Amino acid sequence: MNATTAPAVTGRVHSWDLSTGVDGPGTRFVLFVSGCPLRCLYCANPDTWHMRDGRDTSVDEVMHEIEKYRGFVTAAGGGVTVTGGEPLLQPAFTGAVLHRCKEAGLHTALDTSGVLGARASDGLLADTDLVLLDIKSFDVTAYRRLTGGRLAPTLSFATRLDRLGVPVHIRYVLVPGWTDDPPAVDGLGAFLAGLSNVDRVDVLPFHKLGAHKYDALGIPFPLSDTPVPGPELTERVREQFREHGLRAF
Repeated sequence: MNATTAPAVTGRVHSWDLSTGVDGPGTRFVLFVSGCPLRCLYCANPDTWHMRDGRDTSVDEVMHEIEKYRGFVTAAGGGVTVTGGEPLLQPAFTGAVLHRCKEAGLHTALDTSGVLGARASDGLLADTDLVLLDIKSFDVTAYRRLTGGRLAPTLSFATRLDRLGVPVHIRYVLVPGWTDDPPAVDGLGAFLAGLSNVDRVDVLPFHKLGAHKYDALGIPFPLSDTPVPGPELTERVREQFREHGLRAF
């Protein structure tokens, strides 16, 4: 089958938006794909959990939308970030979007939990300028309780990214009573210090901005009674990472 007759690559897309700050450098065109195998208790986007929550969208449609904002995004030192949901639940679609963006000269970022890292081909990662790797906890038991998934695949993916030389920003959501345990933070810091490709660690204070989405979906927000972390706790955790020689923000 040649290129002129090959079917268009499509995926299930929830939405897209423009963002600054937490989705990679500069101003980003952020593509939210649908579907996620995890059920993080603090998830701010429960409306992206299921594939049925999105609509079938071709890579051409995505690129057409990106082109509308290309000048603005590039002038602001940004690019395109594919997030979700979990983008590696749809590796063919995610890979095709990243490839087209790279062909167009756009900076690319992949925001992932790493739990499906084995689905990311070396080709997909070659088209990825930056991985935003969400490590939910370094305690195996806490990780399972917090996400419903396993920690090992994420750590394996982190090691693979290091071997391939793919730059990584770590995202660590700080949830009081869940991810603030000092030994677990130190364990993660030591693990990350052993990798050569981790540029920074972003300690992201837990928030409840997505609580209204749970209300709209008619499901309880599991951490409704959990307090948000104060500045002293947030700085303590950042300092723990810095003690391992990491840049933490």
